[in-house]
Amino acid sequence: MFTLTSDDITFIGSGLVRPECVVATEKGDLFASHADGGGGIASLGGNGALELYLAKTGDIPEGFIPNGYSLMPDGSFLIANVGDAGGVYRLYRDGRMEAFLTEIDGKTLPACNFANRDEAGRIWISVSTWARNRDVSFKKDVADGFVILVDGDAPPRIIAEDIGFTNENKVDPSGRWLYVHETMGRSICRFEIKADNSLGPRETVADYGIGIFPDGFEFDAEGGIWCTSVVSNRIVRVAPDGEQHLVFDGGDQDVTDRAEEAYQNDTYTRAHLVAANESILGNCASICFGGPDLKTCYVGSLASDRIASFRSPVAGAVPPHWTF
Repeated sequence: MFTLTSDDITFIGSGLVRPECVVATEKGDLFASHADGGGGIASLGGNGALELYLAKTGDIPEGFIPNGYSLMPDGSFLIANVGDAGGVYRLYRDGRMEAFLTEIDGKTLPACNFANRDEAGRIWISVSTWARNRDVSFKKDVADGFVILVDGDAPPRIIAEDIGFTNENKVDPSGRWLYVHETMGRSICRFEIKADNSLGPRETVADYGIGIFPDGFEFDAEGGIWCTSVVSNRIVRVAPDGEQHLVFDGGDQDVTDRAEEAYQNDTYTRAHLVAANESILGNCASICFGGPDLKTCYVGSLASDRIASFRSPVAGAVPPHWTF
């Protein structure tokens, strides 16, 4: 079974600030969230040379912090703002930014986690919690997260609710299922996408165990799902049959143990999260496949100033943005 050591990890780039979400393309582009200089997206090209696309004009919310985003067909970026002002914004490469969605059902959106464009062009937005102070939702019995669907000219609508701190969402390669990570609910679940774009009932794909706080994920070409866990800095592969395999453990056991105890006792705070920032993975938050054969994995993080990378024996599934 494939297992990594620290010697298998290499790095690309430098000078990044909170590169939470990573995206790779067929052309060899590598993009990462960048929370400095006004906030935007960093491009590392194929050699790690840094080019920044920062929000300079237009609808720039106060305290903008780019989190999960999607590369759009025209080369722009659809970005979830995890800053206090919340909402989702579209950033163009010339620095212009436009508000994409800032309210739902007459209510101003709080901090948003991820904006996902699928193969069909639908936009699925993860909102971890309605709470303006997200820290109050760092509890295993709080499940007020949700997913919004924006589909063409139809009014945006909340499509899935009662999720325990919604993190990344993605439509699987078949186009049939919406998968969702819930960090405090400690699971990856899925919903069948019906012909009218409504969702079927929730199905749990995998419940994660002790020390796993799921954040980002990606599909591979064999039907597996690769999960990143903040705090414990672990990478886990969920096989098609639901079996979980620990690919890499880059965490500090004492840090993980303290966070686990706090989670179980409902005393988990942001301090338990940031205590894991010194890991080799920089508090890993996302993962994507790239390279000519889709077998190079790139890992986004909350705290590193560079992107961790390793080679996988399994190719990734072709993502919706691959040819953009």
